[in-house]
Amino acid sequence: MNQLKTILLLAVVVFAFSCQKENKKENSRNKLKPFSKEMIASAIIYEANIRQYSKEGTFDAFTKDIPELKKLGVKIIWLMPVFPISKTKRKATGGGFANLIKDPEKRKKMLGSYYAVSDFTKINPEFGTINDFRELVKKSHENDMYVILDWVPNHTGWDHEWLKNHPEYYTQNEKGEIIHPEGTDWTDVADLNYSNLEMRKEMIADMKYWLTQEKVDGFRCDVAGSVPLGFWQESIPQLRKEKSIFMLAEAWEPELMKEDLFDMVYGWDRHHTMNRMAKETNPVKNWNENMEKDIVRYERDDVLMTFVTNHDENSWNGTVSERMGKAAEALTVLSYVAPGMPLIYSGQEYNLDHRLKFFEKDSIPKKKKNMWYLLEKLGKLKANNSALNSDASYKSIIDDGDVLVIEREKSGKKLIYIASLSNENQKIKLPYSESFVDYLNEQEIQLKDEMIELAPWEYKIVLN
Repeated sequence: MNQLKTILLLAVVVFAFSCQKENKKENSRNKLKPFSKEMIASAIIYEANIRQYSKEGTFDAFTKDIPELKKLGVKIIWLMPVFPISKTKRKATGGGFANLIKDPEKRKKMLGSYYAVSDFTKINPEFGTINDFRELVKKSHENDMYVILDWVPNHTGWDHEWLKNHPEYYTQNEKGEIIHPEGTDWTDVADLNYSNLEMRKEMIADMKYWLTQEKVDGFRCDVAGSVPLGFWQESIPQLRKEKSIFMLAEAWEPELMKEDLFDMVYGWDRHHTMNRMAKETNPVKNWNENMEKDIVRYERDDVLMTFVTNHDENSWNGTVSERMGKAAEALTVLSYVAPGMPLIYSGQEYNLDHRLKFFEKDSIPKKKKNMWYLLEKLGKLKANNSALNSDASYKSIIDDGDVLVIEREKSGKKLIYIASLSNENQKIKLPYSESFVDYLNEQEIQLKDEMIELAPWEYKIVLN
């Protein structure tokens, strides 16, 4: 009997040990590596519009597709604001206030702007529960992706409790009335007063909550350039003490990337230049002038987010095809081969061809077409070829005209992007003697003493 007890005890010990060992393996598999310059250099960021991503408009519906986004090479998921939206002064389609709409059914459809936050520490019930949110973060981490929240530090909605309990946290006019951000039509939000130190402390505490309690990995900070630089110098070092984080500023100012503040800013000028390249003459000169300006004002290891669309551009300025026409695909590829981090906005991967509603429910298409497969190939290239690292060398081969030729190189890997940005057929001879492979067609291509012929808006990615 004692022998049987000993055998059973040994079996229990062995089983417990094996379970512990397996749990350690599982935890090791699910643990994300800290952010590093090397990881950021090859990353792709995805902007998730939860409301419009699916018919359901929920966290759960998005979470199901996270493994699909991994196929596109997505490394960072940026969630548009997930917080409750103020009902007071809620914006409606057309720019008016929802409460002024007489038809109750139509009024109910007006969900307001994500950026009119009523509570920085709660979840918008429109999207689900806090547990649904936690499942989204968990699923992302299991798929080796980071999650950053869209943070709105410049203003709050008119229902935020700070308005009742701390009116001193807000900008006031000479009559003592709280005002919306000056010089804007953002009448659905109240402007925060950054000379109030207590407000700053509460803002930082709310940001820390999401890092420490909800395991998010950083923030995309809305209109970051409108918030005093001193706040970022105060807050970001405190946030970085909590964990390894990624910080994206919706701004272009180079000083925001100094002192280990933001990891990335918007390539706004680059984006506007691409819009012009699709419509104006001499697109190559436009691009080169912008890149020369970027080289002067940014440091070599600064990272810009490069994009052809985002939530603002799509809803207010037009779809990719509206703004870029036949150049859309070539310029999308340019957003990947240029230095920086490419952005995919919800629906872009599915050839989204309509402007998403901003203040009410809409949805994106979910059928994979040419853009999905192109982004999938570009994602693999970005992840695996060091010539597309954001810190790889950059050189423009042609000074002006309608054929853009870019050379990127790092660690012996060379990539050449050739694109006709014209409605006309183009011919060009390039100064290369090596053998190359046409990446998209998987065929060998000779550039030495060969005249390259390009159809209108045709592009090539060639690798050594």
